Amino acid sequence: MSRRLDIELTSTRDDGTWTWRAAGAKVPKGVLVATLLPNESKIGDVLKIEADFDIDGITVLAVISQRDKSQKATLLQLIDDKPFVGVTEKLAKKSRDDKPRRGNKGPRTDRPDREPREPRSDRPAREPREPRADRPVREPRAPRPDRKLFPAPPDMPKRPIAKRLKPKRIHRAAVLESLPVEQRAVAERALDGGLGAVREAIKKQNAQLKKDGKAEVKADGLLSMASDILPKLRVAEWLDKAEAAKSEIELLDLRDLRAVVVGSDDPMVVRDETTRVLAAELKTALKMRQDKEMSNWIDDMKAAVELSRVVRALKLSGEPPKAGVLFPVELGALIAKAATDSLASDGGADRWIAVLEALAFSPIRAQVKPAAMPVATTDALRETVKRLAPLLPQIATLFGIEVVAGTQAPRPLRPARPARQIRPARAKKEVKVVIPPAPVATVAVAEPVEIVAVAEPVEIVAAAEPVEIVAVAEPEIIASEPEAPSSPEQA
Repeated sequence: MSRRLDIELTSTRDDGTWTWRAAGAKVPKGVLVATLLPNESKIGDVLKIEADFDIDGITVLAVISQRDKSQKATLLQLIDDKPFVGVTEKLAKKSRDDKPRRGNKGPRTDRPDREPREPRSDRPAREPREPRADRPVREPRAPRPDRKLFPAPPDMPKRPIAKRLKPKRIHRAAVLESLPVEQRAVAERALDGGLGAVREAIKKQNAQLKKDGKAEVKADGLLSMASDILPKLRVAEWLDKAEAAKSEIELLDLRDLRAVVVGSDDPMVVRDETTRVLAAELKTALKMRQDKEMSNWIDDMKAAVELSRVVRALKLSGEPPKAGVLFPVELGALIAKAATDSLASDGGADRWIAVLEALAFSPIRAQVKPAAMPVATTDALRETVKRLAPLLPQIATLFGIEVVAGTQAPRPLRPARPARQIRPARAKKEVKVVIPPAPVATVAVAEPVEIVAVAEPVEIVAAAEPVEIVAVAEPEIIASEPEAPSSPEQA
C-alpha cells in the first residue's frame, strides 16, 4: 500500500540515481531514479513523494508537485496619477446618552461636586401634624378563636455524634522504610492481600515472562521473604489503628472500637510484646463503652415514649448498641402499647405509613395488633402494608392481604437524596505545554518489531510496516529473585 512522505535529497550518484532521507530525520532513507525528479532539483531540496513500503524496502513511485506557498495573495497595481492622500479620522462629540448614569454604575462623575446649601434662617420650623378626626385609630388585631395553637414538641436528649476511626500510618511507614527498596513492593502486596496476593502476582509475572521468552522467577524465595516481613507489617498496622482508637476513645464509634479489639486477637499481633498492654486497655474501654451506650439506649427509648415520640422509640428499639442483646420486657410492652394506640382507626394514612415503616424492623413488631383498619385508606398505605407483609403478617391480614410463604423480607427504606445541582461548565483555559525532544536511539531492521512499555528505557525500532504499541496494564511489583546472603552475618 502506497503512502506520501516528505523527503530531502542528500546526494547524487554516477549511475543517475539520487539518495534521500526523511525530511528532518535520519530514517527512513533510500534511493530514487533521477527521471522522477524535476530538472532544477539540487541537493537539499525537500519534495513530497508517493512511495510503496514492502519487505524489500521503500520504492518511490512518483514525485508530487507542490503548490508554491509564497504566492498567497494577488497584488493590485495603482494606475491613478493623483498623489496619494492618507485617510484622516475625526471623532464626533459625545451626546448626553453616552454620559455615565446613576444606578448600578455608581454616582455620576461627569460634573463637579456641588457645595452644600446653607440652612435658611427665615423659614419657620414645621410643627407636628395633628391626627385627623375622621380617621379611626387602628387597634391591634385579636387572635382568631378558631385557630388551634399547638405547643412545640419537647426535644429528645441529644447525644454526641460518634466519630469514625481514621488511623495514621506512622508505624507502617517506619517498617517499610527499614526494608530495602527491592522488598517494599513485595511487602505492600503481602499487607494488602497476604501470601495469596504475592503468589498471584508471581504467577502473573511468570506468565508474562514466558510469553516474552524470558526465564521465569522462582516463587520460593519471594514467598519466604514475604512470610518473614508480614508479621511486622500486621503489628505495625494494628498499632496505628489502636493508637488512633485510644485518642478518640470517648467518641469513637463502637463498631470501629470493637473491630480494633477483635484485631488484637490476631496470632501475629498477640506474639508481639508491645501490643499486650495497649490491647488490655482497649478491651477494658470497650466494656465500659458498651455499658454506657446500653444505658443511654434504654433512657432514650423511655424518653421517646414519655414525649409521645412513638416512631422515634420504634426506630431506636431496632438499633441496639450491641448485637444479640435481649430487649427489656417491660419497656417492650410499653412501646408496643404506644404503637397500638397510634394505629387507631381515626388516624391518617400518612401516620400509619410512618409507624409501620418503623415497626417492621423493631423486635416488638409481633406484639402490636391494631383493632381495626383506618377509615381513610389510600393506595400508598396498601402498597406499604403489602411490602411489609412478611414482617407484619397480623396487620396484612387486617387489610385482607395474603402473605406468601417463603417471601423475602424487605429492607428499610433509605432516605431520599437531595437533587444534585448541576453547575454551569467553566470555560477552560488554554495551556500550552512544551515538551523538549528526548534523544532516541534508532536501529533499522527488516521485520516488524513489537514495542512493550516497561520500567526501563527501551530503544524505538523503525520497521518496514506500521509498528504496533502494546501498553502493560500495570507494572509488576516483583523485579527479581532475592539474593542469597553471602555470609552468616548478613543472614
